[in-house]
Amino acid sequence: MVDLKTQYLKFKPEIDREILEVLDTTAFINGPKVKAFQASLENYLGNCHVVPCANGTDALQIALMALGLQPGDEVIVPAFTYVATAEVIALLQLRPVMVDVDPDTFNVTADIIEKAITPRTKAIVPVHLFGQSCDMEPIMAVAKKYNLWVVEDNAQAIGATYTFSDGSQVKTGAIGHIGCTSFYPSKNLGCYGDGGAITTPHKNWAETCSMIANHGQTKRYYHDLVGVNSRLDSVQAAVLNVKLPHLDEFAAARQKAADFYDRAFANIPALQTPARQHNSTHVFHQYTLIVKDNRRDALQAYLQEKGIPSMIYYPVPLYEQEAYKNSMANTIEKLPATDYLCRSVMSLPMHTELTDEMLTYICDAVKAFFAQ
Repeated sequence: MVDLKTQYLKFKPEIDREILEVLDTTAFINGPKVKAFQASLENYLGNCHVVPCANGTDALQIALMALGLQPGDEVIVPAFTYVATAEVIALLQLRPVMVDVDPDTFNVTADIIEKAITPRTKAIVPVHLFGQSCDMEPIMAVAKKYNLWVVEDNAQAIGATYTFSDGSQVKTGAIGHIGCTSFYPSKNLGCYGDGGAITTPHKNWAETCSMIANHGQTKRYYHDLVGVNSRLDSVQAAVLNVKLPHLDEFAAARQKAADFYDRAFANIPALQTPARQHNSTHVFHQYTLIVKDNRRDALQAYLQEKGIPSMIYYPVPLYEQEAYKNSMANTIEKLPATDYLCRSVMSLPMHTELTDEMLTYICDAVKAFFAQ
């Protein structure tokens, strides 16, 4: 699904040199490499502050802690996403209100969100799933109307650009009040361990999140907030310093592979290729098909026989997970799109090292299955 080894070999001299510099200086925590990465990511995102942290889940938790929410407050989250998005809400004794998504883009929409708002609602966590931004302009309008915070889950879409109706463009993670991303190795911008960051256009939120991530302190041993210990280590920052200048190049390689898949599957009625919004670039963290007519599992088994990996993201809706069935989590109604997608989606290999030969082999196998 992801070829990290080949990508490493492409940048091996630079990555090895950066890591050896960390070992030589022994500045393992909050060293120069971390500060350099923070500055570079801020420059890449534009009008944005960055707080590096230990992983994407921590980023979400720290962001929600910064908002000062109280136990029982409701946070709206899509039911079709990775568990971490709801997990941190529950951990903070908040109430994750799980809502449906658009069946074409896989993302939550402003209309869906607005129907779920109650007097207890305090925040929204839109997830830019698989690499494409949610339609953020109407979501921000709804948030403003009801005085809600917006925390972007940008773990899968770093580098994507959203275009507002006035033509202005903003990178995902810098649109809402606070954004959160992950540098897990398989992400579009991945390190060689765990890593994450909080991003925000607001200096005050950045300062608060930075304090929380460092035990609630700005001066050592003086703790003004209840915080956590969540830091990006210097070795991971060293890797990210090499990769960040190539992030747009990585996205272009993924888009090229997605275009190849789109052309190959255009005339297969049983497959629905990923929708692309007019107002968002798609950086294709995953290339996710909808397989119609209940044929997904058979297709996956067929591809496995041919030595082709595939993945199902996500097979079980969040509200059907045992951890949330009888908890404070809540859904306001049946979620037909989420249920359908969990039964129908399948992701094909997607990474920066896919060659035309690999793509042809994958596509020929898929077409052969439907030609049976």
